[in-house]
Amino acid sequence: MKGAVENEGEELKGVVSLELLKENMADFAKEREWDQFHTPRNLLLALPRVFRKQPLYSFGVGEVGELSEIFQWKGEVPKGLPNWEEKEKEHLGEELSDVLLYLVRLSDICGIDLGIAALRKLELNAIKYPVSLSKGSSKKSTTLLCKSTTTTSTNINISNESEDGVTDDLL
Repeated sequence: MKGAVENEGEELKGVVSLELLKENMADFAKEREWDQFHTPRNLLLALPRVFRKQPLYSFGVGEVGELSEIFQWKGEVPKGLPNWEEKEKEHLGEELSDVLLYLVRLSDICGIDLGIAALRKLELNAIKYPVSLSKGSSKKSTTLLCKSTTTTSTNINISNESEDGVTDDLL
């Protein structure tokens, strides 16, 4: 794999690009002949898959579930995780990486440039949540827009709400 850590124990420095992650994930899958299994559906379902091996009261939900379990009983956690042990932070980094790597692989298999898509989404969110209306507020964009006395014309869907009322907002 390109850019793999050659000397364990040395601190990683510099910026890791999505392109490098994409190439490494493609090499990783190819070396194991996993491309046949890496369909968009399978990669997507690997994120929220239910693990039934565990007791019902503590079952996880794929990689996202494993990430959620780390925070499940900790209550509010301050930025920087000042009270966490290094081992806990390392485990968190591993689970965050699992989610990121699946997303990078899924976007590659689907032919989506994840970096460009993320920048576009940030631009859309800037329109959806203008500073003048959203600064200091955690309200949904539909609530914020009701406060606005001025209207603008745009072709952007600002609700991101499906028919069942579920939203896909990240911010």
